[in-house]
Formats: sequence, structure tokens, C-alpha cells
Amino acid sequence: MTPLAEKENEKYDFLRGSLDLLILKVVNHGPIHGYAVSQRIQQISRDFFQVPQGSLYPALHRLEDRGWIEAEWKISETGREAKFYALTRKGQKQLEAEIAHWDRFSGAVALILRTTE
Repeated sequence: MTPLAEKENEKYDFLRGSLDLLILKVVNHGPIHGYAVSQRIQQISRDFFQVPQGSLYPALHRLEDRGWIEAEWKISETGREAKFYALTRKGQKQLEAEIAHWDRFSGAVALILRTTE
């Protein structure tokens, strides 16, 4: 495997482990359709994350099944019908829990990385 392919695999592995958190955070800002969720994650991450449809839509359905987001069909800015997702109260609590977990996790990693032996 080439070094570039290895980096892409590493990004995908990281994305897979944090996709729910990223989606919840983006949806927290107001109703948004699936494609826009993907575009927003890519934009905010400065093109670091590119969420493939094969990962995005199963994640959206999983979050909807858990009651963390809800969906409503609306007309998008392109004039086409699209499913718009919004955070539920349960989803807001989950987002807060995920952010707290992420803060603890990243803090622990930072402690280890700063350790001199």
C-alpha cells in the first residue's frame, strides 16, 4: 500500500469512529439535508473528512432509529424534495455526552503525547 493510500485509510478509520459525533454537531445547527451534512463536514474540516454516501446515509438512519435525530421531507434549495434532519432533545443530550467523552479522550491522548521519558 502506498503512503498516500495508508493516509486515506487512517482518515477513514478515524472518521468511522467519530462520524456520529460529527453528524450530531452539524445537525445541531438546524435542519439540514443529508448531502449538506456531508458537504458541511468536509467544509469545516478543510477537506480533511470526505464522508462517502455509503457511510453517511446508514449513519443518519442509525441516529434516527436511536431517536437522536428526526427527519422531515422538505424542498431543498435546488427545488428537489430531500429529507431534512434535526436534532431531538435526546440527540442534544447524546451530543453533550459525546463531546464530553471526546474531551476526556483527547485530553488523555494529549497527556500521553506530552510525556517525556
